[in-house]
Amino acid sequence: MTLEPPPSHPSTETTAYRRALGAFATGVCVVTADSDQGPLGLTINSFTSVSLEPRLILWCLDERSERWPAFAAAGRFAVHVLRATDRPRAARFARGVAVLSGGEFERRGEGPPCLPDALARFECVTHERIEMGDHMIIVGRVDDFTIAEGPALTFWRGRYGKMGEGE
Repeated sequence: MTLEPPPSHPSTETTAYRRALGAFATGVCVVTADSDQGPLGLTINSFTSVSLEPRLILWCLDERSERWPAFAAAGRFAVHVLRATDRPRAARFARGVAVLSGGEFERRGEGPPCLPDALARFECVTHERIEMGDHMIIVGRVDDFTIAEGPALTFWRGRYGKMGEGE
């Protein structure tokens, strides 16, 4: 699930279900892609590995997201696993339109816009899109990746935390 707000008038059962899902601690990532507005970022906590050979990952896009059109259509994207110190970055891309300015990203060749200094980064070509429920599952074929050391930003029961190095 993305960190988009819940439906405007959720039922008691929907609220309880969302709380139950929040019991599962996740990492926090920002996905970046190009759009008609320029490079965009989106905070997610729905990232997972699918396959080592071929290298496939997936993430889920909420249909209520203002950035649905751009990310649902993107042919290339990058997933950035955030460092524990990246809470402001996660908050910035969690809601609303988040266009990246020129100094906020880098690009290699025809690849997607990439944030500097991520704990890990996966540059992908969209492999498959699957609409399911109120989300789209986006599967990416990883063309390139980087990794760094340090603790990761986590999300659990509606709160940010960290995991790694000394935890």
